[in-house]
This record gives sequence, structure tokens and C-alpha cells, in this order.
Amino acid sequence: MPISYVRRLTGSERSQQSNRHLALVLAFVAGSINAGGYLAVRQYTSHMSGIVSSIADNLALGDVGLMLAGVGALLAFIAGAACTALLVNWGRRRHLHSEYAFPLMLESALLICFGLMSGYLEHRQWLFFSSVTVLLCFTMGLQNAIITKISHAEIRTTHVTGIVTDIGIELGKLFYWNRSPGQRVTADWQKLRLLSSLFGLFIFGGLVGALGFKHIGFLSALPLAVLLFVLAAIPIVDDLRAIHVSAH
Repeated sequence: MPISYVRRLTGSERSQQSNRHLALVLAFVAGSINAGGYLAVRQYTSHMSGIVSSIADNLALGDVGLMLAGVGALLAFIAGAACTALLVNWGRRRHLHSEYAFPLMLESALLICFGLMSGYLEHRQWLFFSSVTVLLCFTMGLQNAIITKISHAEIRTTHVTGIVTDIGIELGKLFYWNRSPGQRVTADWQKLRLLSSLFGLFIFGGLVGALGFKHIGFLSALPLAVLLFVLAAIPIVDDLRAIHVSAH
């Protein structure tokens, strides 16, 4: 992967193309984490609609333990998104090239923790399920907020409900019969291709994540961590070099 391409992909200078390409990579990562996480803890950690519904269900059924577990997962997702906002704004105030790379580097570190530490925690059932769920929900919130910030809330990589809804809207425009010569209803082909690609890569990532977890377990998260590390490293190295030059 060329250094100049990675620099455009995760650096502070953005373009629509770099936003789209980064979103596609992160959709793959999100699908993989979501599927692998489900096999680990039987919980889809990017699906906040389901978690909020489970909180209400368990509260109605009087299962306080499961209700509190759901609240913990929800708060972890929110905390992850808040952490991205803090890191991005901290980097932006200091005019760093790596303002968007910091959350990706943190996500890489969290996936390394998942890959290396979960095997140890697996023998401590309650601690295992709660800690892994919180870690993965935090990671999903962190990642979803990255592309949301970069694209000004136009793209999300873990919110498949929104992606599928937008695909349906564009398909409705595509098949609309424009009988009158006035204002025509037309589909946005570029948007439809992007949404379809995000959807496809989320599914493909889920397949890769599920197969990886099935065959090598928690270590299947390490290649994803390496990918994110590579994406984040170039802007961070650029900033370290700039700081070193200015100091001398």
C-alpha cells in the first residue's frame, strides 16, 4: 500500500474519494469485529437498536442483571464515540495531520487487547463476557464516530440499518416512473454504488471475521489491528517528524 495513498486516506487533508475509501475499509473491519464478537460473546456489539430493545425487554421481565449488562454496552458505545470526538478535536486544535489517525491507533490497540487477552479471560466467564462486550462496544462506537466526523455525518460504517434504508430510497428513485416533463426524480448512482459497496464489505467482513474466529479464535483480530495500525501510523509519523524538526 503506497505511503502517499495511506497519507491521503487517514490524514487531516480530506477529499470525497479518501472519505469513501476509508469508509469501505472501516465497513469491512466493522463487519469482521461484529461477527467475530458475536461468536465470542453471543452479542452483536455494533447493534445499538437491539441492545436498547434488550434493555427494555429485560427491565420488563425483571432481569436486572441482563438489563444492567445492556446499559453497560450502550454506555461503552457512547464512550467510544465521545473518545473519538475528544481525540479528533485535540489533534485539530494543535493542527496535527494525525487528528483522525489517533482513534484508529487506539482501535488497533484495543483489537490487540481483544486478540491477546480474551483467551486468558475466557476461563472467568462473568468477567470474560462483560469485559469483551464492553471493549467491543467501545471499539464500535470509536470507529463509527471516526467516519461520521470525517464525512460530516454522511457516512456510517456500523449502522447497517441506515445504509440499507438509503439503498432503498435510491432504488425507489431509480424505479420511479417520471411521466410528467417537469422536475424529474432520479437516483444518485454514485451514492447508490457507495452504499452498496459499504453493505457488501460489511457482509464480506462478517464472513471473514466469523471464519477467522471459528478457525483461530481471538487471534483473528490481530490482522485487523495490523491493518488499522498501518493506516494510522503514517500521519502520526509525519507529525512526530514535524515536531522533531521544529524542536531543532
